[in-house]
Amino acid sequence: MQESGLYDVAVIGGGIVGVATAMALVSKPDRSVVVLEAESRLAAHQTGNNSGVIHSGLYYKPGSLKARNCTEGREAMYRFCAEQGIACERCGKVVVATSPEELPALDRLEERGRANGLEGIQRLTPEAIREREPHVTGLAGLWVPTTGIVDYTEVTEAFARVVREGGGEIRTLARVTAVRREAGGLVLETAQGVVRTRHLVNCAGLQSDRVARLCGVEPGVRIVPFRGEYYELAPEKQGLIRNLVYPVPDPQFPFLGVHFTRMIRGGVEAGPNAVLAFKREGYKKTSFSLRDTFETFTYPGALRLFAKHWRMGIGEFYRSFSKRAFVRALQKLLPEIGINDLEPGGAGVRAQAVGPDGAPIDDFQIVEAERMVHVLNAPSPAATASISIGRILAGLAEKNFGLNH
Repeated sequence: MQESGLYDVAVIGGGIVGVATAMALVSKPDRSVVVLEAESRLAAHQTGNNSGVIHSGLYYKPGSLKARNCTEGREAMYRFCAEQGIACERCGKVVVATSPEELPALDRLEERGRANGLEGIQRLTPEAIREREPHVTGLAGLWVPTTGIVDYTEVTEAFARVVREGGGEIRTLARVTAVRREAGGLVLETAQGVVRTRHLVNCAGLQSDRVARLCGVEPGVRIVPFRGEYYELAPEKQGLIRNLVYPVPDPQFPFLGVHFTRMIRGGVEAGPNAVLAFKREGYKKTSFSLRDTFETFTYPGALRLFAKHWRMGIGEFYRSFSKRAFVRALQKLLPEIGINDLEPGGAGVRAQAVGPDGAPIDDFQIVEAERMVHVLNAPSPAATASISIGRILAGLAEKNFGLNH
């Protein structure tokens, strides 16, 4: 194996959070940074397979890491895109309650939005919903003007340019296979050779718990992958949706429910559902990994999660294999939609960290160890908040690693 020189920090993972962390690290002079990405390109997994929403911060508990970073990160994302000439749009979204049972949850969302300082949030009557989205029906809604859309793969590539301009390195096809300690640092064995580094930041997403264990750190959680499947509106039906339309989410689950998203490159996505994936990078219904499936079904936390929410799980799988059931869910928001108005779209896999008690981890989870920082849960709005999160992780590196130069 070839060896490289000694780096100040190695960032494992070339998704948007990992590259944003490297960007924050190289902002200080004379700091050597390398990003190690397992795939042949950046943003290959969660970053490159989401619908590109710049989230407002509506859903998150006031004072949580999610809430604080979403608000700061959202505005930083808009500024970065403007500076870099990246197409984005602050288009706003409508959240719609379609049944009386959802009205109290809509009230709580409005309270959270105001507590999180969202400007311009408005309560909508059925008539006001139709003014915003003429084909959408509901009993009440919220207008959230700070929500936007962007292409996060393009954003990640722009982050990478900044990293390289700042003297950092980015290596693809560099999966980390082993980590060991040596005097003054760490030795990382990768598919591209040995990398020596004083410090490490683990932003490996779907593999983050495994990377932590490679480093000798017990993460205390396990990644349970959930696949979100999308349809796209047929071209002749895309005019039915102007911007973004969301349901009121079920507060028991860390998913937002099937919704409509106009994309920055054109088209309208409908979805996603949320089904257990039998492979961590499994984007097809037939994707299967014996190792990943075995680890999921031998983890007590996952079994407790499934036992508690088995009815919802069955419903999500049914919707995965039944287009008609998927359409029925969408018709609650958009009654005019028909089964022939949807075309197969893409899919993404969410790296959901689950605790031993079966509770899905709702907030960002970061574990620090000697010479290491491990990001073990980075749920939505991680892409929106990536610049802010990257600064926090760089700050932890500076504090814990003594990177003062």
